[in-house]
Amino acid sequence: MTAVDERRTPWRIHGMSVEGYRHRRQGLPCQDACAHTVTESVAVLAVADGAGSRPRSEEGSRLAVELATEHFARRAAAAPGRRDGKAVRELLRDAFHDVREVFLDRTGPDAADFATTLTVVVLARGWLGHLSVGDGFVVLRAGTEDGERQFHLLPQPAAASEYSNETVFLTSPDAARWVHTDCVSDEGVDGVLLSTDGLAQAALNRSAGGALSPNGSFAEAVFRSLDVPGPVTASAHEGLGTLLRSDRLTALNADDKTLLRAVLKARP
Repeated sequence: MTAVDERRTPWRIHGMSVEGYRHRRQGLPCQDACAHTVTESVAVLAVADGAGSRPRSEEGSRLAVELATEHFARRAAAAPGRRDGKAVRELLRDAFHDVREVFLDRTGPDAADFATTLTVVVLARGWLGHLSVGDGFVVLRAGTEDGERQFHLLPQPAAASEYSNETVFLTSPDAARWVHTDCVSDEGVDGVLLSTDGLAQAALNRSAGGALSPNGSFAEAVFRSLDVPGPVTASAHEGLGTLLRSDRLTALNADDKTLLRAVLKARP
C-alpha cells in the first residue's frame, strides 16, 4: 500500500499532540501520538494515549498510530465502495486484530510497558468507520439546525466494569472484548475530530445525568481554521499548538493533549 499526494483526497487533515502541564513540569515527553495517511480510496486518522504509569508508553502510542494507519488503510483499500454496517465493523475488527498482533509481536514479553489507548477513523467514499479501545473520542460535524452547525459525539467504549473507570489498553489481555466500532453513512458529514481524553473537559459537555455531548463552541473553533481553502498554514498550525498549551485548557486538564481533525474541502 502506498500513500498518495494529499491534494488528491477530498479531506483537509491536520493535528498534533502536545505535552501536558504535568509532563512539562517534570521534564517528561508527551505520551500521546497522532497520525494519518491517505490512499487512493481512503483516509485513515488515528490518535493514541500512552498509559502514564507505564515506562515505555510514549513509544507505545507512536507505534499504535503508525500501525493503525498502515493496517486500517490496507484493509479498507482492499474492499472499496459503499459497505453495509456489518461489513464495515468486520473490516474494522480485522484491522484491529492485525494491529494488535503486530504490536504485541514487536513489543514482546514487555508489551504491557507500552500500554496505550487507540482511536481510529476511516474516511471512505460513502461511509465512515470508527474503532476505539480506551477513552479517546470522536466528534462529527454534520448538518445544520436553525442555521447552526450540528456536532455529534460517536459512542465510546463501555467501562471495563460498572464499578471501575479503569482504561482498557491495546495491550490488555481482553482488549478485543472492549473494542467499540461504528459505521456512519451520512453524506452530510463534513468535519471529523479525534482526541485523547486530555481534551474531554474542553470538547465535551456532561449533563446532570452524566450523558456526554459535544461542546459546539469548542468544535466550531478548532474546525474554523481548517475550513480555509488551501494547504494548512503555518499560523493555523501554531494557533492549534497555542490553544492546546493554553492556560485555559491546562486549568481543565493537565494531561497531554491530542487533536486530529479533518474537514471536507468541497462538495463534489
